[in-house]
Amino acid sequence: MHDPQAFAGRHVFVAGGSSGINLGIAQAFARAGAHVTVMSRSPDKVQQAADGLRALGAQALGISADVRDAAAVEAALHQSHEKFGDIDVLVSGAAGNFLAPAKDLSPNGFKTVIDIDLNGTFHVLRLAYPMLRKPGASVINISAPQGVNPTMYQVHACAAKAGIDMMTRVLAMEWGEAGVRVNAIAPGPIADTEGIRRLAPTPEAMAAATAVVPLQRMGTLDDIANMALFLSSPLASFVTGAVIPVDGGSSLPGGRDMRASYVPRSAA
Repeated sequence: MHDPQAFAGRHVFVAGGSSGINLGIAQAFARAGAHVTVMSRSPDKVQQAADGLRALGAQALGISADVRDAAAVEAALHQSHEKFGDIDVLVSGAAGNFLAPAKDLSPNGFKTVIDIDLNGTFHVLRLAYPMLRKPGASVINISAPQGVNPTMYQVHACAAKAGIDMMTRVLAMEWGEAGVRVNAIAPGPIADTEGIRRLAPTPEAMAAATAVVPLQRMGTLDDIANMALFLSSPLASFVTGAVIPVDGGSSLPGGRDMRASYVPRSAA
């Protein structure tokens, strides 16, 4: 999307929008002329994010609320709706994650990730529904490859993201009649994010994470933001219920690299 006013006057609400992938999405919509609301738990971070969006020339609102608190989410949505009107683009991206073998994972640790990722996504989508533009709204959930690919030490995240993927498909079916499209983006390893810092905390882990990407690089915040812009544009007007990997091919099946074992027939 190269039109600097492609979303002029549109209302974009980003849950979890004060850092990382979600902030990158909010910034991309701000550059495209949208009015942007970011919601996150930390009052300081959300205010800093909103100030940064205003510096890009956008009308922006920052609201502190925890996605696990349905009443707080509803209040934030009403505040945003009163300022900017019906929501044209809704992004639900709040998430929590860490590495933990299932045998060592506390029930509270499992519950926390489910509450933030899965229950939080439901709170945002369900409570925003009355305020979505109908027809025409684009809803985007931020999922992860763990929703499809079982991953060791990630039972909590796998369960939560699989739920988000199925929620995406069900709501695409239920809300399509109202002209609301619901899709999800499943980012792969994205540089300069809290997620990659937690899951690949050492140079060795980072190198290993990059090595399994067919494109042989980490993704960027712009890679994810560009997909969000596409999904919310007229170019994707017939796309709904899709869970789209943006991961350089890292979630493709057959992940074992056989190049080191391959011997050409002529040399056998």
